[in-house]
Amino acid sequence: MIKINGYYFITDSILSKNGNISDVTNAVSAGVKVVQYRNKGGSTKEMFEEALKLKDICKGRNIFLINDRVDIALAVDADGVHLGQDDMPYERARNILGKNKIIGLTVHSVKEAEEAEERGADYLGISPIFATDTKSDAGSPAGIILIEKIKESLKQGIPIIGIGGINLSNAADVVRAGADGLCAISAVVKKNNIKAEIRKFQNLFEKEREYTRIDK
Repeated sequence: MIKINGYYFITDSILSKNGNISDVTNAVSAGVKVVQYRNKGGSTKEMFEEALKLKDICKGRNIFLINDRVDIALAVDADGVHLGQDDMPYERARNILGKNKIIGLTVHSVKEAEEAEERGADYLGISPIFATDTKSDAGSPAGIILIEKIKESLKQGIPIIGIGGINLSNAADVVRAGADGLCAISAVVKKNNIKAEIRKFQNLFEKEREYTRIDK
């Protein structure tokens, strides 16, 4: 089972002030454990070329995943992919990538989470926790209650990541609900100092996790 802990970084070239290359460089420097490359507007060639550069930045220091595009993940030999409910079926992606690659799935309900775990997903992205403008098709916000319910329902305890509308004012609630990691895209990539913003989330995550351990 993979370990995901703390801030989970997803690129967004539209919102970014400095571009994906700069953002990922700073994210890696800030100590993130996972980088997910998401590019909804680029051509296949552009994605392939940029993914190669991003993979080189990550180069074994963290997990490098490709959003949606199994072909790009295969072409650049990424660590795996993250798939949504409307993307390539998990089973087909697993057949293509092999048993050693990571496949994460986005889920929006307890039922989807249980099914994803049964199918063999390595981790889950729970989305959207709060209202978000980053992803137009994200759906209605589920709130932290969904994190709690999914955490209780999973039998194998695979990591769960909270995504959608998260910022420094509500991130603590996401951690307390049981998320193993969280992603706050616009709250980070729209800022001038990416590294500093990520470290704020990392510090908050560690602080809340420590409080949780003490309470138990």
